Amino acid sequence: MRVSLFVTCLADQLYPEVGESVVRLLSRYGCEVDFPQAQTCCGQPAFNSGYQDEAREVARAMIRAFEHSDYVVSPSGSCTGMVHHYYPHLFKDEPEWLRKAEQLVEKTYEFSQFLVNVLGVTDLDAVFREKVTYHPSCHAMRLLGVKEEPRELLANVDGMDFVELPRKEDCCGFGGTFAVKMADMSEAMVCEKAANVCATNANVLCGTDMGCLMNIGGRLNKEGKPIRIMHIAQLLEEGVNNRESGR
Repeated sequence: MRVSLFVTCLADQLYPEVGESVVRLLSRYGCEVDFPQAQTCCGQPAFNSGYQDEAREVARAMIRAFEHSDYVVSPSGSCTGMVHHYYPHLFKDEPEWLRKAEQLVEKTYEFSQFLVNVLGVTDLDAVFREKVTYHPSCHAMRLLGVKEEPRELLANVDGMDFVELPRKEDCCGFGGTFAVKMADMSEAMVCEKAANVCATNANVLCGTDMGCLMNIGGRLNKEGKPIRIMHIAQLLEEGVNNRESGR
């Protein structure tokens, strides 16, 4: 199975290890993974700020970059949600580009969604002996409907002490440009989220979107809370390595 990695801006610039974990895990299950060099931002910051013409040009570049890919997989429900829900809107008045946008939508998946629903993998035979809580990101849940896939993957990790996050479906306050435009409100939201994470007494916070994890992790770090922040792909890969090394 040929898969193209849509790495996203945050992973590319700040968390490349997340993309590496995704590639290694997909490769374990027979995927031939490539990385189209022409890929750029998905256009979400411009779109959310009202710059639809600029977002449309960025979307064209993305469509061209992945035009010949069989599948496109991303470690971000937010960026995947942008492709699924707003690319067709951007090109609603351009039939040819609308067709191309819809083709990209059909083959684009968030990482856990692809692992469970396309590859049929729910148990990676991973071992991770830590106390873990999970933050479900807004866009993955509400735009893509990715709710059970990450939890199913985590439920099959041996040795994990999983603790439910209080008020787990509340937004962390990041929301991309929201955190800049509404900084005071964003800070109040992330403070509440960080307090709920601490209430679990978990030593690992896991999620599917590095935007949320960066925001929550930044707040926890500012408060001096030694809680490890991990994308689900990183946690699963470390768990696989633990099993293979006998730890």
